[in-house]
Amino acid sequence: MEKKDFEAWLDNISIAFLSLTDLQKNETLDHLISLSGAVQLRHLSNNLEILLKRDFLKLLPLELSFYLLKWLDPQTLLTCCLVSKQWNKVISACTEVWQTACKNLGWQIDDSVQDPLHWKKVYLKAILRMKQLKDHEAFETSSLIGHSARVYALYYKDGLLCTGSDDLSAKLWDVSTGQCIYGIQTHTCAAVKFDEQKLVTGSFDNTVACWEWSSGTKTQHFRGHTGAVFSVDYNDELDILVSGSADFTVKVWALSTGTCLNTLTGHTEWVTKVVLQKCKVKSLMHSPGDYILLSADKYEIKIWPIGREINCKCLRTLSVSEDRSISLQPRLHFDGKYIVCSSALGLYQWDFASYDILRVIKPPDFSNVSLLGFGEIFALLFDNRYLYIMDLRTEKLISRWPLPEYRKSKRGSSFLAGEVSWLNGLNGQNDTGLVFATSMPDHSIHLVLWKEHG
Repeated sequence: MEKKDFEAWLDNISIAFLSLTDLQKNETLDHLISLSGAVQLRHLSNNLEILLKRDFLKLLPLELSFYLLKWLDPQTLLTCCLVSKQWNKVISACTEVWQTACKNLGWQIDDSVQDPLHWKKVYLKAILRMKQLKDHEAFETSSLIGHSARVYALYYKDGLLCTGSDDLSAKLWDVSTGQCIYGIQTHTCAAVKFDEQKLVTGSFDNTVACWEWSSGTKTQHFRGHTGAVFSVDYNDELDILVSGSADFTVKVWALSTGTCLNTLTGHTEWVTKVVLQKCKVKSLMHSPGDYILLSADKYEIKIWPIGREINCKCLRTLSVSEDRSISLQPRLHFDGKYIVCSSALGLYQWDFASYDILRVIKPPDFSNVSLLGFGEIFALLFDNRYLYIMDLRTEKLISRWPLPEYRKSKRGSSFLAGEVSWLNGLNGQNDTGLVFATSMPDHSIHLVLWKEHG
């Protein structure tokens, strides 16, 4: 049959076929199949598979597609993105799926970002960073060299690290470049804290001093302790400086004049840590915005209501055990809502509103693990060999990093955490800069830094 005649015949047959009922169409197909040979049957088999397939993701309304996709895990979704450009477009735009996946990895979610393709990219970045943590590849190390005697005191803020040494000096370092910005002559430093203009030092000579960075001038000297001063904190708004000492006391000073306003007693061991912080929760004893002082010794944490009323009394004393063989590790966390401290019994978290113990975290072999930083998602811990990251939602250690033989300190001032905002959840921007610093036997400072994303 000629092509022209065949096409006319096929048009007539098609019109007639479409006019049949479904039953008649089926009988017609059955008859045609019975007349077909092997070539026709093979052709029919190959084409039926294609004709019967339906792209459900393309046919469904977008809202229903998103609902179905929420039941798939992220790795399966990434595989589905390879099916077609259309599938990749739909899956990549499923914001809720990728936001949930990011949250499960400990990532912060900014709901103000409207770009529908943004969160898949964030997830891919997050999964890379978490893999680096798991494979012990997320960090790198560096050293600061410049002191000629042991470094006892460290304090970190906004990319700058202050170090105080037995060589009668304090230095301010830019962590990103390793350069020393300021170096001033001081007394022996057991504790340091600084801001843009000044440096406050607590010393083994039983005094506290305030120095001007730009000139190295001592602007104030605080005398009154009868033991070494192991910790200092201050607040310019209150014009208050607090100091904890080996004489078992905490002193409250007027920052501007150096006058001792009050001496807080009750500790029976060296006061190794003082923290001055605004309260963020309401209770019968304090309101949001009130200034609170925490002081810690080897066994106890005391809470004081510091503010305009200087002559305060201890609100509460916290401890983990009456057994004097169980001591607190030399690091204390207080963010205005929770108090956290570690001991051989585990990591203790108190609710500041009620002073109740919220939980005790007991990872394996916790007896030698100390607290560095504590957030909403992660905690930073360390022992004699490793730096650890714990996922506080599961209480499992998710990463570790080897540490050298650093200089040990029973007071905890010779090591510290760096940037801590990532402990409340990574966001792709805050996993940069200093993670951990500690002083070394050769008088250098060992730094652990975030490595750039691969």
